[in-house]
Parts: sequence; structure tokens; C-alpha cells
Amino acid sequence: MKITISGLLNLLFCFTVIGGVLADQHFVTNDEAENIIKASDSRHTNNWAVLVSTSRFWFNYRHMANVLSLYRTVKRLGIPDSQIILMLSDDIACNPRNAFPGTVFNNQDQGFDLYGNLIEVDYRGYEVTVENFVRLLTDRWDENHPRSKRLLTDENSNIFIYLTGHGGNEFLKFQDAEEIGSYDIADAFEQMYEKKRYNEIFFMIDTCQANSMYERFYSPNILAVGSSKVDESSYSHHSDLDIGVAVIDRFTYYTLDFLEKIDKNSTATMDKLFDEYTFENIHSSPGIRTDLFKRDVKDVLLTDFFGNVQNVVVDEVEDGILYTANYDEDGNLVSRQNKSQTTKLHQVKKADFNYDEESITLVKNSKGRIQVFGLLTSVVLVGLWFVAK
Repeated sequence: MKITISGLLNLLFCFTVIGGVLADQHFVTNDEAENIIKASDSRHTNNWAVLVSTSRFWFNYRHMANVLSLYRTVKRLGIPDSQIILMLSDDIACNPRNAFPGTVFNNQDQGFDLYGNLIEVDYRGYEVTVENFVRLLTDRWDENHPRSKRLLTDENSNIFIYLTGHGGNEFLKFQDAEEIGSYDIADAFEQMYEKKRYNEIFFMIDTCQANSMYERFYSPNILAVGSSKVDESSYSHHSDLDIGVAVIDRFTYYTLDFLEKIDKNSTATMDKLFDEYTFENIHSSPGIRTDLFKRDVKDVLLTDFFGNVQNVVVDEVEDGILYTANYDEDGNLVSRQNKSQTTKLHQVKKADFNYDEESITLVKNSKGRIQVFGLLTSVVLVGLWFVAK
């Protein structure tokens, strides 16, 4: 085979160009990409809360106080009323037995009225049913159902679901008239997953034998906690002698006690809340289920579920919109026809992504190996050219 000088030079040029192009690329394997994703945050864009008190009657005062306390907390941490679904019997504030008409308190010092004038109840009284709860989760309504009473979530939504009331082994009573089973909730969550109605779900339940209610879950990205194990009761925290009944449950009390210490920009993580769930505090055995959840609870911010999305990045624009639309980077006036050809895409900085150090090292090593390969190829081709000469 005859090797010409021009042929060798052409080959040398091609290999040099290819080597240079390859050296500038960032090659990431599937495993590396998966590690990067796992190390990132929850990647949700909106937060919703579903807060349900499933009981009624005066002696269940504490259940309404439970749910209104969490309602106040998630609002304080940034979730708007338009993204909170509140379900409760609403028969306590104006009950004839209430010594403080129009109010609901969760502490014996009566320091803060949970009811007030700023609550928006979406389902009250006999609207709090198993059917409506399941329809809410799965969004199975007719066309006339109000949008304000629907859970309008998508695949980028983080949902906090809180239930309180009276329950037993794998069931929760609704209004002392019907029951929802653990399989019912599990199947509703699976429908939500299939219909891409959530990114992650945090399920919390405060009732007797609460942990049995999440044992049947099988859909991904669900974190669940309960106040008591099977055959255990869930206890109230304290009573108000002026009101005459218990005003809050122990599990919810210690949840709120911790959440009151954070604000909407807090970096406190879920494991710190779970540390409060001791037998000494709760007087029962709280349970936590994490096997369906893809993230470590040490990396999950409390505000990922109790708050709203706060991290919004605003681009710094040096020039006005009209100037940018009509001039190129060199300040030359361009026509609309050529404008699309002169516009450049914004490059995303590496710092905008939560790459871990190991992944960055892998990418750098891959780039270095490609550069060495390109250099060696060039040296070999130059050697062949001298031999042929």
C-alpha cells in the first residue's frame, strides 16, 4: 500500500480535530448520571397539603385542633390556601358546649386562636367522606366540581398528607359512619403514581394503631410516619380545664413543637423531626417507613413538604429587553430575520447543579484520557509520515 504525504497530512488533521472535539465533551455513564440524580434535591416545583380530621362531635375537639394547627404551620411556611385542601367536621368552634364561641385552641393557655377569620375549609361536615377523600387524591370528579376543591397536582408536586381521628388495625373511621382501609389508600396512591400526580408524598397519620395504615403502600417516592404501632393507642397531650376536653394529641404536639422553631428558609432536615418521636415524648411507638422513598431522610428538607418552593433564580440582565431583541453582542443592529441566527443559548454553569465531587472527578478523568489519546494518535501519524518519506 502506497502512503502519500498528503494522505498522511489529511489523516493527521482529521484525527487531531476529532481528538479535540472528543476532549471537550463530558461523557457520563448511566451509573454516574444516576449518582448525580440521587445526590440532588427533590426537584419539585410546587407544594400541596391535604389535611383531614376524620372525626366529629365535641369530645373529639383535639382532632380538629390537630389539623388546624398543621394548617396554620404550612401556611406560615409558605404554602398558599389555594394549594391546601382542608377537610374537617367544623362542628367545634360554634358548638354549644364551647366556652369560647368561635374559637379553637391547641394549648391550655389559650394563647392563639386556630380558627379565627382566615381559614378556608374546602370540605366540611358530611362532605368529609371516604369517597370524597379518594376522589380528591385520584382527581375523579365530574366537570362541574369546583377547581378550588380539587388537588391540582402534577409530576412535579410534593404533597403532604395528614390524617387524624380514630382508627384501628388497618382502618380509619370517617365521621363514625364509615371506614377507609389501608388497601384503599395504597391503591389511591398507585393511581396517583400512574397518572403522574406527584413527585413525592409525605404521609403522616395520628391515630390509634396508625402504623398499620401505611404498611400496604407499594408506590414509589412515598415517605410515611405514624403515631403508634399495632395494638397501641395514640394519646392526647393535655386538657384545658376551661374547655373541658383534651386539646391536642401528643404526636401532633411534638411535631408542631419542632416545626415552630423553623422558618420558610430553614435547612433543617426530616431526620431531626423524627428524632423527636421518642417513646418518652409520644407514650407510644411511632413508626417511620422509608423503603419506598428514594432519598435519605438526612437529605430531605422539612420545607420540601411543610413549606413551598422558595429557591427561584432570577437572571441578571445588563441590557434592556428591547435592546437585547434588536442588537447582537457587538452592538450591531440586526434584522428580525437574522436575529434568530445571532441569538445564543444561555450556558448553564456547573455550579447550578448539585454534582457530587466523585462525579466531577470522573468527568475530568474522562476528559484527560481523551486528550492523551488524541496526542498519542498525532505522534503515531507523524512517525508514519517520516517512515513513508
